[in-house]
Amino acid sequence: MLAPNYLPEAHHALIAELAGSLESPGLHWLSGYFAGVAQARQPAREAAPPLTVAAAPAPDSARRLTILYGSQTGNAKRIASALHEQVLAQGLEARLVRADQYKTKELKDEQLLYVIMSTQGDGDPPDDAIAWVEFLLGKRAPKLPRLKYAVLGLGDSSYPSFCGISQKIDTRLAELGAQRLQDAGAADLDIETVAAPWQTRALEQARDTLKSGASTAPQATVTPLHPQAEKFTRDRPFQAEVLLNQPITGRDSDRDIRHLELSLAGSKLRYEPGDALGVWPLQDDTLVARVLEASGLNAADAVEHQGVRRPLGEWLGRYRELTVLTRPFLTALAERTQSGELTALLAPEARERLTAYLGTHQLIDALRQWPANWTGPELVAALRPLTPRLYSIASCAAVAEDEVHLTLGHVAFEREGESRWGVTSHYLSERAEGDMVPVFIEENTRFRLPADATRDIIMIGAGTGVAPFRAFVQARADAQAPGRNWLIFGNPHFTSDFLYQTEWQQALKDGHLDRIDLAFSRDQADKIYVQHKLLAQGADVYDWIQAGAHVYVCGDADRMARDVHAALLEIARDHGGLDTEGARLWLDDLAAQGRYARDVY
Repeated sequence: MLAPNYLPEAHHALIAELAGSLESPGLHWLSGYFAGVAQARQPAREAAPPLTVAAAPAPDSARRLTILYGSQTGNAKRIASALHEQVLAQGLEARLVRADQYKTKELKDEQLLYVIMSTQGDGDPPDDAIAWVEFLLGKRAPKLPRLKYAVLGLGDSSYPSFCGISQKIDTRLAELGAQRLQDAGAADLDIETVAAPWQTRALEQARDTLKSGASTAPQATVTPLHPQAEKFTRDRPFQAEVLLNQPITGRDSDRDIRHLELSLAGSKLRYEPGDALGVWPLQDDTLVARVLEASGLNAADAVEHQGVRRPLGEWLGRYRELTVLTRPFLTALAERTQSGELTALLAPEARERLTAYLGTHQLIDALRQWPANWTGPELVAALRPLTPRLYSIASCAAVAEDEVHLTLGHVAFEREGESRWGVTSHYLSERAEGDMVPVFIEENTRFRLPADATRDIIMIGAGTGVAPFRAFVQARADAQAPGRNWLIFGNPHFTSDFLYQTEWQQALKDGHLDRIDLAFSRDQADKIYVQHKLLAQGADVYDWIQAGAHVYVCGDADRMARDVHAALLEIARDHGGLDTEGARLWLDDLAAQGRYARDVY
């Protein structure tokens, strides 16, 4: 037990601030680190200090659990980290490994493996797991007769291939001879509904499998010097004041893109270039009224769901997704209406039609097209929970200080004479100066500036995908980094859609931006996108990369990011003399080095 009188009074606030800024794994590591320092400074004759830390046993794959995760937006990492803490609290040996940091040669020796994997797009792996998944699904994967495993997938049921990559991983591990401990979990955006029971079973299975190697050494305990400052997280967001909400597209643009500035003063929230800001939205009152009318229900009706009782209007306005339409909701609607048309739309052979319908319709459209008799509890149970939206941060904290900036594309369109919108972009676009917005920081350690400031960087983004590159250039300018900065940016029109034009021009003038290539797709007969600019400058791109440059891509995952990836492969073939397989390995190696990073959505 560490008591306050062991430290000078002047150090109390410093230690309390440090403790408040760390998650549990960091606190555990720090306690062991300080104990080791204390032991090294003690004379041999002294007794051990009051703080005790269990000695780490030598790694033993037979008595160790490996928790491997692949995460695109941080959810899989959060679930994996929580499970890791629970396992350690049981005195069991476990390690937490991001997929791109896992040494594949170790797979053959694993005896207990939990895989927690998010899904990118329609059934693809997240960026940090691409190489590991390719290895597992490929011919080099070893037979695994001694392995016991479990897989948890995180996905979005609005995509037809729901949790597709985790299903492939689960099937492949079984094909390689591994023993499945429980069925693969498939968590929708209401993650905890599936993840929580999966974690409970996984913890029980870890105890049963590893109990012979469980440590009985006491765990270190620390008494805080003072009550810790409140730590703002996803589950406890900070109320940030809106300082500025300003359109940055011209009047002739068909896009509503805004620059938002929020105050983090008093929060002690910290972020780095590349991180994201999580925003918890509220549903628009107009949409809530439409849903209530279409379902024939009353906002004041008390509804109990999973042990929580609230008015139905509050459930819909604060806790349920009302814009994105999902297959599970349509399935529930089909069972309620017995509609042959809807049942046919959900049939396996109608996958393309269903995808098109989900992409062009929202919840209110389905409620009106197939009217049904709902009760409040039934409607709340059929809708998925409202979840936060992550936005790439468009500012550098060293420059913006207690502010955080966002580049927001307001997603909105007309259907049957009514407005439709994306819930969070609409919520933010409606905020006025002085309004409060619930926010938290989501770290993105895979999308970081080079540790070596002499390295060049190539930044490729379209539309609001330019946001993190504004932060990158600010940070490199503030640090006087000697590496060169090259921006390749695209949007429809030069006159109305050149986001942050004056800032880029000033950065060029000041020498903080060394090169900029622009792709305004609609300003000429033939559409020109960022991938075309990449190919046109292919020789320079390849030379920069071969000289050590880092490449960053931010924006739409389904089109832009795929096309840029294909363009980089073509550059490797045309200017590097590589064949198709060699180009793929070249790009995979860049990703493994952290020199090819993507922040895509």
